[in-house]
Amino acid sequence: MDIVLSDTGLSDAGLSDAGLSAPLVPPAPKIHPRPLGGSPLGDLRIAWEMGRNLIGAWAEDDFENLVTPYRFMGQPGLVVSDPAGVRQVLASPNFRRSVKLGRPLKPLVGDGLLLTEGEIWRRQRKSLAPVFTPAAIGGLVPHFVAAGADLVQRLEGHDRANLSEAFHHAALDAVLRALFSRRADREGATLAAIARRYLEGPAHFRLLDFVARGVDDLSFADGDRRRLGKQWLAAVDALIAERRAAPHPEGRDLLDRLLAARDEDGAPLPDQEIRDQCSSMLAAGFETTSRLLFWAAYLLALDPATQGRVRAEIQAFPAERVNSLDDLKAWPLLRSVLFETLRLYPAAPALGRQALADDTVLGHPIPAGGTITISPWLIHRHRKLWDAPTAFRPERFADQAHPWGIEAFIPFGAGPRVCIGAGFALAEAQIVLASLLARFQIAIGDERPVLPKASITLGPDHEPDFLLAPIVQARP
Repeated sequence: MDIVLSDTGLSDAGLSDAGLSAPLVPPAPKIHPRPLGGSPLGDLRIAWEMGRNLIGAWAEDDFENLVTPYRFMGQPGLVVSDPAGVRQVLASPNFRRSVKLGRPLKPLVGDGLLLTEGEIWRRQRKSLAPVFTPAAIGGLVPHFVAAGADLVQRLEGHDRANLSEAFHHAALDAVLRALFSRRADREGATLAAIARRYLEGPAHFRLLDFVARGVDDLSFADGDRRRLGKQWLAAVDALIAERRAAPHPEGRDLLDRLLAARDEDGAPLPDQEIRDQCSSMLAAGFETTSRLLFWAAYLLALDPATQGRVRAEIQAFPAERVNSLDDLKAWPLLRSVLFETLRLYPAAPALGRQALADDTVLGHPIPAGGTITISPWLIHRHRKLWDAPTAFRPERFADQAHPWGIEAFIPFGAGPRVCIGAGFALAEAQIVLASLLARFQIAIGDERPVLPKASITLGPDHEPDFLLAPIVQARP
């Protein structure tokens, strides 16, 4: 019998005559029967729910409606789930990133590509583009293979493990190797500790974040953010200073490429910009990838049949043989599993845009200053956009030449600001997860459902132990 998970617990699902089980339905937070806003008290309820869990305020109608006008804290806005409207907003220069969504991250990433706007963002994006070409990412593959091998070595001899914690370490190890040619020890361990404390506390939205008009407003309440952010930036500065003091004779990592990068006038990037770009890559790269790895492992642990098929694919082409991005084509099912995981558990569950001037979206007028709310969590589970939207079906992506062609699939955003590191993250995730599955069969150590809890990223409400059963390697 396969296990099908509902919102409230576990139930058995019988196998069909063909030997196929019903699709896995992973658990999700309860959906409110009615919208919570519409009054001062309702707005406070929304802010409270979203402070606890950024995806905690959605109502049943939100998974049916493609456009919903609203007022929140006195400001007009639209929830847009229609793919055409989403792409209009994300491609238009009239809509900038909402300052409210940037407040929790600013102390950690500074003025890097993640939060900048306008001409500064355009210049930074252009100067960083050569760093993230497929050829450049392909050159980082050995770093990902080494991080995957280190993960397996750390788990050897254990029959239980907190894979959420293990993936945090492995993803940080991968990005530190790729960015600084360093392992996740000493300075890496310091960065990991700071990031974990920040993301588990100060990164959560607060009532004042919803009230603030600017990213630096009401900073008197952000002492913990500033304190941890200062420690984080100082640790990144130390790694960059060490490289400047002992440069590599030839480029081998992302920092080398940043130090060699030039802006449109041929000048090297300013020291603070290099620091802020490194901080953005570290914070965004390791946190989002570790979450993707956790949710993929969780789904595969609940679906042993699919896990077995993925393992067979990996055993036919082991991770240690991967030398280029082209080699990853040997794992089409693993790739589909990761895309389906990103659909069900998008790393960034909410995007906000603010209108610079009066505009119209799908026939709805938006005044200057109005907000557009775009939720990948909502869109990826929308009942009018997906067949069986809450079911785990990796085969959705099996015949897609390029999944970004699916309009309702936006795990990395869309338009000019689509995540520049998407290729990096996907290559890293495939190699690290393949390394784990080739060595261990994984299962969940208890029956308590893991519910998603979102702040800046979408993580678990608790970190379950996974059972690890070593895979017997066939003799040649």
